[in-house]
Amino acid sequence: MDTLAVLLKAPQELALSRLPLVDPGEDDVVVDVEWSGISTGTERLLYTGRMPPFPGMGYPLVPGYESVGRVVEAGPRAGRDVGARVFVPGARCFGPVRGLFGGAAQRLVVPGTKVRPIDERLEERGVLLALAATARHALAAPGAPLPELIVGHGVLGRLIARLVLALDGKPPTVWETNPVRADGAEGYSVVDPIEDERRDYRCVIDVSGDATILDTLVARLAPGGEVVLAGFYSDRLSFAFPPAFMREARLRVAAEWREGDIEAVTALIAEGRLSLDGLITHHEPAERADAAYRTAFGDPACLKMILDWRACP
Repeated sequence: MDTLAVLLKAPQELALSRLPLVDPGEDDVVVDVEWSGISTGTERLLYTGRMPPFPGMGYPLVPGYESVGRVVEAGPRAGRDVGARVFVPGARCFGPVRGLFGGAAQRLVVPGTKVRPIDERLEERGVLLALAATARHALAAPGAPLPELIVGHGVLGRLIARLVLALDGKPPTVWETNPVRADGAEGYSVVDPIEDERRDYRCVIDVSGDATILDTLVARLAPGGEVVLAGFYSDRLSFAFPPAFMREARLRVAAEWREGDIEAVTALIAEGRLSLDGLITHHEPAERADAAYRTAFGDPACLKMILDWRACP
């Protein structure tokens, strides 16, 4: 078998290419992808060549970890049904071409244990499960308070704010400096940081990816307050020690989601407590992948770009 896939040959050198697929085994499923999402965090860093050293990093590579499609083949030990619509958090099925994270392709070969059946009604919104699980993981550290301030009103920031409300927390404040992204709040407030005078936040979650922001955030903490880094940062982070010392500030790094996170958000969605509506703003057919990536990374009005693979030959 082979497949059409987004191939990053080198930084800023992207094409739709036909690649061979590994043969599926008894534990694998073959998924025909319907939609995949473009991440404006890690994928932007891959595209620009600014991704820090990371396991599996290198070019050429197939990006993407937000795919939804149908199971068209299932091995006898795969544990999945042919015809099921599933979420696929990436794949490594392209032979010598790196799969980091390997989901932006028309067809994928994946272990059945790695894909998750999803509600048919989610359709393309199913690609947002990875970000929803990432948002939940940032909140889920044992004993951690829910955030009172979220920095950044992209998709991840919106999902964190929605989760705080879904978990019966107090409406958080969200900082956003770009007026294009200030709209769309549901039950919480979005402000420019220069308009916010508060300096007693117990928990701040940053999803901006701005490596220079720590001093600003520490200055807004209450004594014993915590800053959670939930973005992905290409540059070295640093902060002035005395203000952090005087506040006994805590710093936590939120890594990638775990299986329990995706189970938790799936349950919240099924219960109607967490909505994925209004977060997908742009669509392109997969044949226009190059234009889609440039829009996703260059247009601040683009919250989430979806590649539609259904019409590919």
